[in-house]
Parts: sequence; C-alpha cells; structure tokens
Amino acid sequence: MVGADTAWIIVATALVLFMTLPGLALFYGGLVRARNVLSVFMHCYAIACLMSVLWLAVGYSIAFGGGTSGYWGGLDKMFLSGIDADTLSGTLPEVLFFAFQMTFAIITPALIVGAYVERIGFGFVLTFSGLWMLLCYAPVVHWIWGGGMMADGGIFGEIGVRDFAGGIVVHETAGLAALVLAIFLGARKDASKPPHNPGMVMIGAAMLWVGWFGFNGGSQLAADGGAAMALTVTHISAATASLTWALWEKIKFGKASLVGLVTGTIAGLASITPASGFVGPVEALVIGAVAGVLCQEAVNLIRNMFKIDDTLDVFAVHGVGGIFGTIMIAAFGQGAWVAQLGGLAVVGVYTIVVTVVLVKLVGLVTPFRVDAEAETTGLDLTQHGERAYDITS
Repeated sequence: MVGADTAWIIVATALVLFMTLPGLALFYGGLVRARNVLSVFMHCYAIACLMSVLWLAVGYSIAFGGGTSGYWGGLDKMFLSGIDADTLSGTLPEVLFFAFQMTFAIITPALIVGAYVERIGFGFVLTFSGLWMLLCYAPVVHWIWGGGMMADGGIFGEIGVRDFAGGIVVHETAGLAALVLAIFLGARKDASKPPHNPGMVMIGAAMLWVGWFGFNGGSQLAADGGAAMALTVTHISAATASLTWALWEKIKFGKASLVGLVTGTIAGLASITPASGFVGPVEALVIGAVAGVLCQEAVNLIRNMFKIDDTLDVFAVHGVGGIFGTIMIAAFGQGAWVAQLGGLAVVGVYTIVVTVVLVKLVGLVTPFRVDAEAETTGLDLTQHGERAYDITS
C-alpha cells in the first residue's frame, strides 16, 4: 500500500492547495465590494507564497522537528535538512508529508483574511501572517499532531487531544485570531452593502467543498477505508449543514439565499473537520444539522449583539464550527472530555495572547488600517493600483 498511500497524498496535497487557490480567494472575493476584490485575491495569493517559503525555512521544523520538547519541534529540519526523496515519514516520503502539511500552513492564515478585508494595510497582512504562522500555528501543530504536549501521554493523560484534520489546529486558531483582529481594527466605515458577486461566492464554496476531501481524507495519511470514511462523512456534514442553514434562514427571514446556502456548506465542513476520522455517517448528519443553525446564530451574535465587524464571519463559521466539532468527538465517545475541552482552552488562550502581541508589535512597523480615503476609494486601487472592473460598487 506504500505506493497507493503516496499517490493519494499527492492528490490530497493538490486538493488542499486548491482550497486556498482559487477556492478561498473566490469565496472571499465575491463577498466583498467590487472595489476590494483584487485586494482579497492579493492577500490569499501572497499569503500562499510567503507561507510556503517560511514553512520550508523553519515552520515545518517547529511543527514536526525531532526535538524532544513538548512545546516545539526544534530547528533540526530547517530547509528540510537531512531529508531527501528516500526519507520516510510512516509510509510516505517525508518530503510529501512536508508538502501536505505546507498546504495546511497556507490555508490557516488565509482563513483569517475574511476578518479584515476592505480596511487593512497590505504590509501588515504579510508581516502579521508570517509571524503568526511561525509563532502560533506551527507550535500548536506540534502540540497536537507532532507528538507534543497534548498528544497521547501528554498533559491530558493517556488519551490526548483528538483533532483529526484541524478543528483546533486550523479552525479555532484562525477563528480566534480573526476575532481579535476585527476587534482591534474596528468596523468598516460602511458595512451595509451586500456581496458584489454571489455567483463567485458559490463557485469558491464549491471549490472549497471539493478540496476539503483532500483536507480531511488526506489526514488519514493512507489510501484506506479510514480515508474513504473521512471523505464520506465530510460530504454528508457539508450537505446537511447547507440545508439546515437555508431552512433556518427561510424560517427567520422568509427567504433562503444562495450566499446563506453555501455559507452553511462551509459551516458543515469546518464542524466535521476535527471529527472526520472518528465518526460515521449518522454522527456526521447530526453534526451538520446542528452546525447549519449554530453557526448562523453565531453570525447574528457577533454581528448584531456584540457589534464586531468580523467582515466575512470567520469566527462564527470557522471558529465556532471547529470548536463545536471538537466537542462532538467527546460527545460521541471518541475522545476524552478533559482532553477535548482542555485542548480548546489552552490553544484558545495561547492564540489570543500571541495574536494580541503581534497586532501591537507589527502595528509599530507597518500601518495596520488604511486611512479613510483609501477605504472609501477601495483597496484595489489604493494598495495595488488596479481595478477588477470598469465600474465600482
């Protein structure tokens, strides 16, 4: 099965990169106003490039290095030192495992983009994203996936934190960082206008859905029944959450929207992510059914009750979804309550602290928020000298 495992993870690696480029870029790009769509594309594309280089330089070593510390992996695998085409990680070439994990390191800071679109400086985006990936994301990866302090036998006992594909590692960290950034940035001058291109949103969501098969199915790191089950439950949760989101929207507002339907898809995908290696189709149906309503209510809570302009609802959809799915692992008897809740708490506090510190420090060297004139004109023209369309909205 070694050859089959390698072939599947090569495909899965391409699928996870496809989630960011072009999936997430189109999903987020359609949700903003026309005068900011290119800035969203620029953020996603540039983050993908920068994270790739940083993951090679030091990120992979921090996450999966051979150091004995429970806190980080050390620096012994910087620039893939000591690794060649014949070096194995389990049944996989380690260079392939590196590439697969690199796509996760790309999409996690890219998810945060949705919180700050339409009002943030490009220099801040790159500087913050690079430092955040190295200082927040990579250590958390080591704690849970790299044999660190939250793995089996670690600080939570014999049964450590269960997170199959990133409910804590990806979605909680990105969601909380997004919330912190949105709070520090403050609201947009005008947050009233709807998405400029709902069709683009749907296309991006569809690409994310397809790419998520590599995200969750690939996390099995083998071409076997476990990967097939992870793929299947991922699809069931996404489909169910799409329907419950649309139904709840219809009940509350009298109409079910396309943007709502596909946002439900993402809520279902985020929620099943941590549990996809531990549950079956019926449990996935339950997770998806709840996620479609839960995440929609979280959107209302953040936007309307707390008045936080997390522009594209990153925390409500990804953060809440990932946290919910992580808890459901214990609820279905596939993980320990102490480990699941403790892991969420420790990573949550760590993420908030690191994000706050980085916002303060990076803001000292590069502008955090653009000025009022740039925000009114749009980031496409003021930050990048380009327009997506002949007319703006």
